[in-house]
Amino acid sequence: MADEKTKIVREKFEPVREVLTAVYEALREKGYNPVGQIASYLLTGDPAYITSHRNARVMIRGLERDALLEAVLRYYLEGQSE
Repeated sequence: MADEKTKIVREKFEPVREVLTAVYEALREKGYNPVGQIASYLLTGDPAYITSHRNARVMIRGLERDALLEAVLRYYLEGQSE
């Protein structure tokens, strides 16, 4: 049962992981601190923290900030990366 729940959670947050990874890479390529920029975006909601390089700003704005935060917290606190 726990394996099924883990699978469902992974499937739910896979698009979030893909977007965060793409945005992280775009920020890194432009020479920004990706973690700091993404954290600032999550805290403020200001899309100016995310570069438009590789369409990163459009991609991240396509997700709810609440969903982004939930995915990050699940990954960190519940070990969903396993």
